[in-house]
Amino acid sequence: MTQSNNTPPSSEKLQKVLARAGLGSRREMETVIADGRVKVNGQVAKLGDRVEIRDKVSLDDRPVTLRPENETPRRVIMYNKPEGELCTRKDPEGRRTVFDRLPRLKGERWIAIGRLDINTSGLLLFTTDGELANRLMHPSTQVEREYAVRVMGEVKREHIVAMVDGVMLEDGPARFTDVQEFGGEGINTWFHVVILEGRNREVRRLWESQELTVSRLKRVRYGNIFIDKRAKAGEWVELSQDEVDDLSTLANLETRKVPELTPDEKNRWSRDKNKRRPVQTMRKAKPKPNRH
Repeated sequence: MTQSNNTPPSSEKLQKVLARAGLGSRREMETVIADGRVKVNGQVAKLGDRVEIRDKVSLDDRPVTLRPENETPRRVIMYNKPEGELCTRKDPEGRRTVFDRLPRLKGERWIAIGRLDINTSGLLLFTTDGELANRLMHPSTQVEREYAVRVMGEVKREHIVAMVDGVMLEDGPARFTDVQEFGGEGINTWFHVVILEGRNREVRRLWESQELTVSRLKRVRYGNIFIDKRAKAGEWVELSQDEVDDLSTLANLETRKVPELTPDEKNRWSRDKNKRRPVQTMRKAKPKPNRH
């Protein structure tokens, strides 16, 4: 184990290596290190430690396989979240979570790239690469999130201007980078909005700042990936090599190949009601809002 005050070029931060190994996001790995659950070469690790590939690392006394960054598989799936599901691994009240329907992995876990609240539906991305998840969620990366929003009430031009210019919320300034109207019926109007952050209920709170109510909210795009029309509510599809490469480039990471499934993985995944299908990314035409 190499300490941060004497760091050779081949060493990396421990939490980054653990995240890349598919054990969780970098933030989650910082927590398990702080809790004393990680050992490096038999010693309890601490935040700030760095490791090399040759070091022996364990989490909860179970060995962790370390791989060089360019040799670590990177897998990404798209999930169409229905309303009513929670973005958590386990719920004390026994409610359904987004992880309940995902395909099983061996020696890795799915890491959510961002979250959606219980009443929001649509696109969620999951990956086995914690570093990719960290980059795509970090505010400095400025990744666009696009939502289809059904708004109740009379939306005036000054409301749109205010939300694009920026308003002060309780946790700081917020703004939409784009707002497009898609029509509607009665007191409800559909809009598509784009935001560069993933703060809690930020889209809803921006509309509420204008005394308007969001009656439906669905995420339709994350970065350069649009929700696939073949992924019905509660279903997942695995991204193709091109989509994974696009996301990696967006996150300023080197591209890697999606690994072939082992026979055991093929058997497990084939038992899932959702078949593995390549994702069709729509980059030019905006998807229409879901009016049902």
